[in-house]
Amino acid sequence: MGEVVYDERTVRRARYAVAAVFAVHGAVTGSFATRVPWIQDHASVSPGELGLALAFPAFGASVAMPLAGRISHSFGARTALRGLISLWTLALVLPSLAPNLWTLCLALFVYGATAGMADVAMNALGVDVENRLGKSIMSGLHGMWSVGALIGSAAGTLAAHLGSDARLHHALAAVTLTVLALAACQWVLDLRPTEDEEPPPHFALPPRSALLIGAVGFCAVFAEGASIDWSAVYLRDQLGTSAGLAAACTTAFMLTMALARIAGDAIVNRYGAVRTVRAGGVLAALGGLLVVVAGHPAVAMAGFALMGLGIAVVVPLCFAAAGRSGPNASLAIAGVATITYTSGLIAPSAIGTLAQATNLTVSFGLVTFLACGLVVLAGVLRSGERDRPKVTAPGGDPAAQRARS
Repeated sequence: MGEVVYDERTVRRARYAVAAVFAVHGAVTGSFATRVPWIQDHASVSPGELGLALAFPAFGASVAMPLAGRISHSFGARTALRGLISLWTLALVLPSLAPNLWTLCLALFVYGATAGMADVAMNALGVDVENRLGKSIMSGLHGMWSVGALIGSAAGTLAAHLGSDARLHHALAAVTLTVLALAACQWVLDLRPTEDEEPPPHFALPPRSALLIGAVGFCAVFAEGASIDWSAVYLRDQLGTSAGLAAACTTAFMLTMALARIAGDAIVNRYGAVRTVRAGGVLAALGGLLVVVAGHPAVAMAGFALMGLGIAVVVPLCFAAAGRSGPNASLAIAGVATITYTSGLIAPSAIGTLAQATNLTVSFGLVTFLACGLVVLAGVLRSGERDRPKVTAPGGDPAAQRARS
């Protein structure tokens, strides 16, 4: 995208608009996750077949995410986001309509593809707004995604409790979320390429910078996926807790991450991305160690809470660093997103496979080891940190900002 000048009021309004889009994106995920049991019964698939089908969103996202940059170049950032987020919200209805395994796999592939493209588009706009404001906002944006996921999950839980048909529930949710998304999109920045700017390729390998930054995100998302999918099982099977307490641990972990992301920008603005991620890696590794040695549920729950605090802001900072690491923000963000999606895909199965061969304690030893990787690899985010503060006009009033999308 070319350089465009916007006044500060417009940029701040765009920040809130992008935050709303993040919340909508999260609400779709929460709405879907709570109705997976209904979808499994409707499609008449076994647990193993369901596991296979649930891999297809990541496959779809990995294939489609590189296209987001080309779409934004062709139609402009605002129009592209309108189309992509609408496709994502409307794709929510597809899995509940699937009558068998193969149609479910196809539906989840489309669901993941639209999710990934919308993810890249909204993160690219978030990075652009962050650059124009001259301070970290990506953690808060991802915090809004978590808030949206919690709201969608709560609504889905209520719908499941009432025994509602997921097709009706998801149709109503899709229409509502599409309207909210389109309303928010009218206030995002309408970034467009210059006449002489070359369009990005349809498909391209991620740049080397994105691979290194993606490795940081891989460690964080692996710990996140392992904790969300296996923390309840760990408390129940290893420590003998009740099902209710075990489930509460998972909910508390997600809530901890949401709160930490919302508060994370203040820490990043004060200490910078590298020091924040290193400190987070220490917290996450300490949390993993507590989980491994825990002999009491309270110790394990404290460990999971520390892991949530430690990894909460890592992925937002990876997207922010990727967006500033080269001339093509969308391509770099797509590369990092692909790596993190892959980590989220393999983490649950990797933990289960290792637990089958040994036990869950050993599995979370691997999570602890990867958390240490955050401390070692955090330095790669330095190249993506802003190298100049926000410009202010004489008298202290903020001036219009220029930034490359």
